[in-house]
Amino acid sequence: MKIAILGGDGFVGWPTALHLSDQGHDIHIIDNLSRRWIDTELGVQSLTPMDSIQERCRIWHEETGRRIHFHLLDLAAEYERLKAWLAEAAPDAVIHFAEQRAAPYSMKSDRHKVYTVNNNVNATHNLLTALVETGIDAHLLHLGTMGVYGYSSVGAAIPEGYLDVGIETLTGETARQEILYPTRPGSVYHMTKSLDQILFQFYTQNDGLRITDLHQGIVWGTHTDQTRRHPQLINRFDYDGDYGTVLNRFLIQAAIGYPLTVHGTGGQTRAFIHIQDSVRCIELALSDAPVRGERVRIFNQMTETHRVRDLAQLVADKTGAEIAYLPNPRKEAEENELVVRNDQFLALGLDPIRLEAGLLDEIVEVAGKFAHRIDRKRVPAVSAWTRDLAAQVEPDPEATRLRSVS
Repeated sequence: MKIAILGGDGFVGWPTALHLSDQGHDIHIIDNLSRRWIDTELGVQSLTPMDSIQERCRIWHEETGRRIHFHLLDLAAEYERLKAWLAEAAPDAVIHFAEQRAAPYSMKSDRHKVYTVNNNVNATHNLLTALVETGIDAHLLHLGTMGVYGYSSVGAAIPEGYLDVGIETLTGETARQEILYPTRPGSVYHMTKSLDQILFQFYTQNDGLRITDLHQGIVWGTHTDQTRRHPQLINRFDYDGDYGTVLNRFLIQAAIGYPLTVHGTGGQTRAFIHIQDSVRCIELALSDAPVRGERVRIFNQMTETHRVRDLAQLVADKTGAEIAYLPNPRKEAEENELVVRNDQFLALGLDPIRLEAGLLDEIVEVAGKFAHRIDRKRVPAVSAWTRDLAAQVEPDPEATRLRSVS
């Protein structure tokens, strides 16, 4: 297939591009490289040294003989160019990663909130409109998030997208209706993903677009089978308080003798998936495309759930690191349960990679190798959800001083 990967220079986009190219697909990356500009804004860099996207693609061709094509294009701002590219290229599938992905970054200030909404919602809507106007019958896969549902405890498993409800009619009878499972976004970023769902629902029922929405958990790990093939194919690795995911951040903190920063009680339960499973799930979803006229197909792209404090203890037991409990910059419940259904991917043949202590070795190795690139001032999470919380989350130098790691 000819596949367009929007946001293919990113943390999940790049290993997905390599994985699908390795499967023999014709891959075209479309990206405005905004994630690299955000690194410049924040004054932080990927723990792993990243070459330009052009150099990455060149190395992949040199190693495998397969080409990955790169197109510099801003989905949110260059609608006519996007439409012209789609009309000319006519991809069989479009994978949409091209959204600002960090909840803390989306809550840093009013400017960051406005940017996140403008970028994410406009990019998605421009893409949907362009697909309609060009008449291309491409399968659209979108990377969403489990976070659209929030983290409240309702005592029931979160289904894959839809909830069957009973509604009392005017005659007193009960009518059955299937609705999108209610969202409860906990940040501006998660709100944009919730808005995406409504856009997908409209364009599916109004224009017959074929859409799969992947509600992904927190990604851990760094390597896939393809990124291991050459040092310059390595994936990005974020450790800062805005973009670093919780398990990767714990392992970085342990590597540099920094206490593991657990916010609040650490009783927040989150859904997780390894990066190798993430790209495998995308491959499986591509192979099981919906037909025209079918409702939006929604998968829960996760493999397991864990409490944050349990992850911290797992890393502490492995590395000897200390745990520091700090004020929580997020506006969320201190404790929650999270039960998630992922039957569809299991039915398609996913054999999940489970989080075990031995599997953390790859991240420990990467963290140790590139520890000299870490800016300790960027490790604390200081982006607060409200002004009242902002004064509480400034890092305490004593709480984050250098600690020895056994």
